[in-house]
Amino acid sequence: MTDTTSRPVRTRFAPSPTGSLHIGGLRTALFNWLYARRHGGKFILRIEDTDQKRFEPQSLQELTEALRWVGLQWDEGPDVGGDYGPYVQSERRELYQKWANWLLENGKAYRAYETSEELEQMRKEQLARKQPPGYNRQHRTLSEAECAAFEAEGRIPVIRLKMPLEGNTVIEDVIRGRVVFENATLQDMVLLKADGLPTYHLAHVVDDHFMEISHVMRAVEWLPSLPVHWQLWLAFGWEPPIYAHLPVILNPNGKGKLSKRHPPIDSHGNPIPVMVHDFIKAGYLPETLVNFLANIGWNFGDDREFFYINEAVERFDLERINEANSTFPTEKLE
Repeated sequence: MTDTTSRPVRTRFAPSPTGSLHIGGLRTALFNWLYARRHGGKFILRIEDTDQKRFEPQSLQELTEALRWVGLQWDEGPDVGGDYGPYVQSERRELYQKWANWLLENGKAYRAYETSEELEQMRKEQLARKQPPGYNRQHRTLSEAECAAFEAEGRIPVIRLKMPLEGNTVIEDVIRGRVVFENATLQDMVLLKADGLPTYHLAHVVDDHFMEISHVMRAVEWLPSLPVHWQLWLAFGWEPPIYAHLPVILNPNGKGKLSKRHPPIDSHGNPIPVMVHDFIKAGYLPETLVNFLANIGWNFGDDREFFYINEAVERFDLERINEANSTFPTEKLE
């Protein structure tokens, strides 16, 4: 699949401020920034803070400082403004509620009233029957009278997407190629929670549409959620962006995703930093880290491993991103 589009190129980095910035997240930001600069587009910083239980205010400052340290300045964002703001999801709550209600009114979504205890019981019964756990859609066809009865009990519903029950969802991904999902295996995911806040599924689709994002480059961990997002684009009748799911960075032994809980070890037995602020404290130059990350999963060409960031801008394209996950090359940091 080609990564070209007739729309102006607009990419985004949309982290959740729940902790320090991982170098895997920085690489995602870097690839989005490089692509925008390569095509004369805009790079947007959007803060996805709808998970208020895990929100850490200080991590937002650390995140922006890390991006500036490596030179990834954004064209639009919380502190610089722009024509498509606000750029913090908690400030866009009414917009998500409006479009969740639009889905309800147009038969694309439904209210579900189960309590957390009832959902947990549903899960236990499914596991006891050796069935995969998941929502059984029992409230998908509730009548208005049944909804009113639940609300009379004081129950506050969530809003779930009506996924197709048959056929396949087929999507072209720039890096993965054609990906096919059997609809019968997919869930009616929650779009709007009982507290009125959106889930990632709804928020990012609404935001990407109204911010006119042309390309979504994110980690491959989000690939299983792609059919839900695609069906949301179809339900709204909006033009979807071009998706590119990036390979993850693996531990040096190739087993498991690079984790801050289990940092890799260098040849001397010392832990290697995996958080950006640790690289800063260790005295690494920003140019070194950018060069290092660009080489993980992307090929500059000419068998060169060392290059300036302006050279990377001139050559960057999604076709040179390797589909396979890459091990963390600790030897190149020594």
